[in-house]
Amino acid sequence: MVFASLEFLTLFLPLFFALYLLTPQRWRNHTLLFGSWLFYAWWTPKFLLLIIALTILAWGAGILIDKTQDQKLKTQLMAGTIVLNLASLIWYKYTNMVVSSLNTILTGRDLPVIPWENLMLPIGLSFTVLHAISYIVDVRRKTVPAQYSFISFSAYMAMFPHLIAGPIVRYKVIDKEIRERVFSADQFTVGARRFMIGFSMKVLIADTLSPLVSLAFGLKNPSFIDAWVGCIAYTFQLYFDFAGYSAMAIGLGLMLGFHFEENFNHPYIAVSIQDFWRRWHMTLSSWLRDYLYISLGGNRGSLGRTYLNLMLTMAIGGLWHGGENWNYLIWGIIHGSALCCDRAFTQRGLSMPNFASRSLTLFVVMLAWTVFRADSFATAMDCWAGQFGLHGFAMGDAIALALRPSLMLTFVIGLLCVVYPATNIAKRGGLGVMSWSMVWPVVTFAFAVIVLAGQKAIPFLYFQF
Repeated sequence: MVFASLEFLTLFLPLFFALYLLTPQRWRNHTLLFGSWLFYAWWTPKFLLLIIALTILAWGAGILIDKTQDQKLKTQLMAGTIVLNLASLIWYKYTNMVVSSLNTILTGRDLPVIPWENLMLPIGLSFTVLHAISYIVDVRRKTVPAQYSFISFSAYMAMFPHLIAGPIVRYKVIDKEIRERVFSADQFTVGARRFMIGFSMKVLIADTLSPLVSLAFGLKNPSFIDAWVGCIAYTFQLYFDFAGYSAMAIGLGLMLGFHFEENFNHPYIAVSIQDFWRRWHMTLSSWLRDYLYISLGGNRGSLGRTYLNLMLTMAIGGLWHGGENWNYLIWGIIHGSALCCDRAFTQRGLSMPNFASRSLTLFVVMLAWTVFRADSFATAMDCWAGQFGLHGFAMGDAIALALRPSLMLTFVIGLLCVVYPATNIAKRGGLGVMSWSMVWPVVTFAFAVIVLAGQKAIPFLYFQF
């Protein structure tokens, strides 16, 4: 079940909120927990046991770390918990890719292949592991208190708004609210508004572009125009899909009484690749910085070591995104290399005009999105060749046919409906139900629901990351 589906909107969400609002304050974490577990089990019940097991592991380890006085034992408990979490992620996310790569090598040498049936990746596993690791590390660092209530901690780990695709919510962000929070009609209204805007971003823009993107990245030897149409469409699709999910998650959090951190801040107008990572998937960027980059040594060592730490951080961040092929690792290496170049450029006191730096940053980001989206590295190379004009320049018939007026009209309407309310959050007074700032998102949301009713629900791009 995904947020942008009729079953979620018409069945799960109204029933859950009816129960949640009827539940006394002291029992609401119970309702949130069991509702979240039901939400997860709706997709596939068997993997709920894995999520519960990782939750028990982190909860128990946090209490043990808090209780023991032996500093060495604290560190060992933290390390062991991290290893077990990473082991589960590696097994489900990367075993298929490793076996496939080995079988390719064995086939090329006429050797027997490894018999293997692909593992299914549990949804939300990557985010569950990151939440568990950040909690355990923070308890060890004494930056957050250990949570002794299993229900409260499990509600944090399984909270359905952010479980599947973030934002990454560190325990310290919601520590006070997981213990006690106050329901507010005004806050519920603001949250509903964010949810409706995010829903419209997903359905009216991202889903509208999805067929065009699939077509463009499936072409053999795409021309210059074909390749760039596909890349530009995917650049829009990924942003409005992922930022739309984050907006929906933040909105649902507000409706429940939680304040999650923002995850996007106009990333495509970044003036540098470093600025891009301050704006794109901000909760992941800060997580990688605080728990990986700094742990590796950050910029405290030599210049060479700093560059190595940047490369390792982004390469591991790339691997975290997926295990279907090695493209995500390559994507991470591209960004790591860009960050190193950016750092070397600025340290030498060099600069360029804002327009040029913004254009170059977006160009690098889009080239990296190509390998991120491509089904294989060979496909990415084919797309890159097209983007640099090696397959000719004219638009192909397939893309020309796909760019039909109805698609373009829906896309433009979607942009107008989403961008207008999203950029007018603070420009109009009053966030009440009858204010203009609420009326426009409601109209847009209703239009998006009508569009969704006429098509099959499309999973979020980060649905199984």
